[in-house]
Amino acid sequence: MARYTGSVCRLCRREGTKLFLKGDRCYSAKCAISKRPTPPGMHGQARAKKMSEYGMQLREKQKVRRTYGVLETQFRRTFDNADRMKGITGDNLLSLLERRLDNVVYRMGLAATRRQARQLVSHAHFTVNGKKVNIPSYLVKAGDVIEVAESSRSSELFKRLTGENAPMTLLPAWLERAKGTLQGTVAHLPTREEIDTPVEEHLIVELYSK
Repeated sequence: MARYTGSVCRLCRREGTKLFLKGDRCYSAKCAISKRPTPPGMHGQARAKKMSEYGMQLREKQKVRRTYGVLETQFRRTFDNADRMKGITGDNLLSLLERRLDNVVYRMGLAATRRQARQLVSHAHFTVNGKKVNIPSYLVKAGDVIEVAESSRSSELFKRLTGENAPMTLLPAWLERAKGTLQGTVAHLPTREEIDTPVEEHLIVELYSK
């Protein structure tokens, strides 16, 4: 499967905002966008030009796509699915992206970044309702139980998530996971108010509606 393999810090600089693609580093002084807030490339420090309406719509779409680590074709497919659903298309789009298994694993604190979560899911380190799932784009449902597979629990990566010294994770309201455990539950499907991704989704809807 095709994936972006370049520097993820360049993506943050290109979008002009933190996309939190490198875990703890994004919260430290080493964050690239904190040290070099200009776009990458030789023309990055040129005087900023007024962005067109299309440019704003495109940048918003790219920001969301890169935040969730989704390639263009898959993102467009997700948008089309959101458009066919009942309700507000922009809200549906974000809900579908949040419900991806790799994102849920990341949100539960079982992986440091979405990229790491995607790799772990692909290597079948997680189960959904007791069955191994290795598809990062798998959409979870209300009541689903996500758990580290029994065969993967001896990994040092997961051992550090258990016990009294396990790191705390601030979970969104639609997810549940007790500290020090390797299991979480989808309490309910996410609403727009429960999704903290800083995006103006109406711009994406306008872009694809042309």
